[in-house]
Amino acid sequence: MEEKEDKGFVFKDSRKINLDSPEEDTEAAGAETAQKAEGGEQRRVREEFEEASQKNREEGQAAFPEVTLSTFVFSLSSSALVHLGEIPEPESQVVRVDLPMAKQVIDTLGMLQQKTQGNLDQDEDRLLKSVLYDLRMRYIQKSGR
Repeated sequence: MEEKEDKGFVFKDSRKINLDSPEEDTEAAGAETAQKAEGGEQRRVREEFEEASQKNREEGQAAFPEVTLSTFVFSLSSSALVHLGEIPEPESQVVRVDLPMAKQVIDTLGMLQQKTQGNLDQDEDRLLKSVLYDLRMRYIQKSGR
């Protein structure tokens, strides 16, 4: 009787990972590659945005003030004042009180204050603190407390 030699099975791993390195390294490398690709896409979109903005300025379309922390804080503050019923809505000139929306905007300003703590110049810090104080006091008065 002749014996057959059993060759068994051969497994070939077709995954594209390095089994000698930790899994975290592979994930980090993948995330880094994705971030680089995303960064390129973000850069391209930002450049196109700037070109479109420049074209609109050249065509005489209304220009808004430069976006700074101060203009952003004033914008959010105005929104909160509208929701508190302190000033009319810009489009309809109707005065409405919407305390949950006012609180949302005030909380957004509070979050901005927390996240920027230690990174603002003296004037920006003072502006944010005074706007928050004023809006919180108005909210308390409107809520009847």
